[in-house]
Amino acid sequence: MTTTLSPTELGEIKTKQQAAWASGNYAVIGTTLQIMGESLCEAVDIVAGSKVLDVAAGNGNASLAAARRGAHVTCTDYVETLLGRAQRRAEADGLHITTEVADAENLPYDDGSFDTVLSTVGVMFAPNPERSAAELIRVCGSGGRIGLANWTPEGFVGQMFKVIGGLVPPPAGVPSPLLWGTDARLDELFGADCTLEIARKHFVFRYRSAGEFFDTFKDFYGPTVKAWAALDDVGKAKLREGLVLLADKMNRATDSLAVPGEYLEVVATKR
Repeated sequence: MTTTLSPTELGEIKTKQQAAWASGNYAVIGTTLQIMGESLCEAVDIVAGSKVLDVAAGNGNASLAAARRGAHVTCTDYVETLLGRAQRRAEADGLHITTEVADAENLPYDDGSFDTVLSTVGVMFAPNPERSAAELIRVCGSGGRIGLANWTPEGFVGQMFKVIGGLVPPPAGVPSPLLWGTDARLDELFGADCTLEIARKHFVFRYRSAGEFFDTFKDFYGPTVKAWAALDDVGKAKLREGLVLLADKMNRATDSLAVPGEYLEVVATKR
């Protein structure tokens, strides 16, 4: 699916997205995903002293992982408050990163500026995927690598968004971000310019119970925070019931909650 919205319509959607991701406290959720950034940096084989760009970085998981490997890291997002948390995390770990507000669909960098470009469950949410993918390719140097971690449609997070979307429909005309979690869509976006290596991996969401998982996401994860606020009491009850049932259904533990969340780990090497 190709984005057909006008620049004005896309701008309005991005403004709403920014408000969503700035609501709650994404760092509470994002920090638990650190292992995904570490794994991705190993997959792209970060070189000490190389230049790395982290796009839609959130609170900086991939940025911190790259900095730990000695790279010169530029950490970007279009939500400034998230970058502030990334910077504080870096300082706490004794790492140096540069944070800059930047839109994934209009990166303020010259062609071929970076040896490696990363995004962990971030750029997949940009409303114009063709544009954002083209930007990742553009700022990556020839022979460089683009590393992505994208939730799959059939995985836990994909199914979670299906439950939310059944109650609070996503914006019309915007392709599902979960298409970034399919081989076919990645080939459409990157195949003409890059050689793709795609691996299916899992991040395990761990909570004491399905109820604790729901309450944590309701209070801190932007899309769930906004969905909760948009629903009446009946809708809120349906959202809680749907997500708790989903978590229980996919739980592999017996005395707590341990839900594998499938994602694609992608290494795109620019030709």
